[in-house]
Amino acid sequence: MPARPHAFVFDAYGTLFDVHSVAMLAEELAPKQGAVLSRIWRTKQLEYTWFSSLMRAPGFVREDFATLTARALDYALAQLTIVLADEKRQRLLDAYRTLAPFPDAHNALASLAPAPRLILSNGTLAMLEPLVRNSTLAPHIDAILSVDAADIYKPAPAVYRLAVDRLQLPPAQIGFVSSNGWDAAGAKVFGLTTFWINRNGLPVERHAPEPDYIFGSLANVPALWQA
Repeated sequence: MPARPHAFVFDAYGTLFDVHSVAMLAEELAPKQGAVLSRIWRTKQLEYTWFSSLMRAPGFVREDFATLTARALDYALAQLTIVLADEKRQRLLDAYRTLAPFPDAHNALASLAPAPRLILSNGTLAMLEPLVRNSTLAPHIDAILSVDAADIYKPAPAVYRLAVDRLQLPPAQIGFVSSNGWDAAGAKVFGLTTFWINRNGLPVERHAPEPDYIFGSLANVPALWQA
């Protein structure tokens, strides 16, 4: 069995906060296309982070997550041939600062105290800080780490190293919690103790070792930790 974590690091988008909570606003702005717009937007957003990391080269400047999020939205709008006024497009981008937390996030974080609880995210601090501050999760987050400090996106090992450097703990003593299978895979390869929150019952990724734990809800994490 993996070591009992001394601290926990959480992915933000898709794990603590529901990226598809923008779908209601998207539906208001693009009737009958809100859900599909949200899905394409999220898919392209992630693809752009992976491509950006793979394309690292002299003279290539990595664009931050806010910029890639905007570019992904523009791609999704173009694919669906949706034309939005600048004000409506900005409302969708601004919604990333007020995403709804998942229902299981608050109690899970609260129950893990007094262990340190950090966020490690692709997002910029300018995106993440207001998102956390305006949510019910704020009292239960001890620090926010952005990939910007490593100048590369997940699942690059340098990103997970940020958590080790901040907590001053061996990787195996850090519990990394993500709902993204590829993210859990990257953390596992790095050596963190991994918790994959598989809300949608997806197959385990085949390109890396399996996560240490696979749960359907964040609520299972403190239940195991307190056992």
